[in-house]
Amino acid sequence: MNALPDAVRVLVTRPAHQAENLSRLLVEQGAEAIRLPSLVITALENTDAIRAKLATVDKFQWLVFISANAVNFAVQANDGKINPRSAAVAAIGLATATVLQQAQIRVDLTPLPPYNSEALLAMPAMQQVKGQHILLVRGEGGRDELANTLQQRGALTEYLDVYKRCLPTQDCSSVQALLAAGQLHVVTATSGEALQNLLMMIDEQYHQQLLAVPLVVISDRLKQIASEKGFKRIAVAKAPADAAIVDEVKTIIGEIG
Repeated sequence: MNALPDAVRVLVTRPAHQAENLSRLLVEQGAEAIRLPSLVITALENTDAIRAKLATVDKFQWLVFISANAVNFAVQANDGKINPRSAAVAAIGLATATVLQQAQIRVDLTPLPPYNSEALLAMPAMQQVKGQHILLVRGEGGRDELANTLQQRGALTEYLDVYKRCLPTQDCSSVQALLAAGQLHVVTATSGEALQNLLMMIDEQYHQQLLAVPLVVISDRLKQIASEKGFKRIAVAKAPADAAIVDEVKTIIGEIG
């Protein structure tokens, strides 16, 4: 597919520490990446409790990491290393698996696309889990569907929260000026919380312009959330990877000329 036309401006709402790759790919395609992090990811302060839980990982049959952030903050809290000897390790997606491998933690299970909780639950290894102890490493306040379904299948689940998501404090005036001038062409978002925060960060007088901008998301579930929030045109990337997001941006720009 051809590069994007000049002066295409794409809003990148990923947290600041995760925005570099997507922004770079957009710039390589000729777009202007407008960074406005709508989530701040920070470590939880209960490091001693996290370490204590990680010291017991081998009482679990499965150690499931819900995101790359879950890996990074768990490893950070545990002095740079996690070493499950008997517990099997599952990653929710390819990015999470990559970070696990970089941390020298073996990966025993990664689901098929679209790399989410539902895909993990569909894997054969997650079908017969009655009596198994499963530790879910995640961010504070994450979705409960994975744990609920595993419990319905007879598993004993526990959470280990290792980070939290916060609303950023950031000047949005430049983005609001682009909205007012009709010069923001695509918005990208990778979580429902990021969308909610974006609407909180942008002054209400600009909401109609924002909701009219084409939006690229990474799942059908997120598309439904965006629709409920009032976004008018929503496209779902074929995968949660940055390259797939860029491909969808290019498709949208091609369609609107």
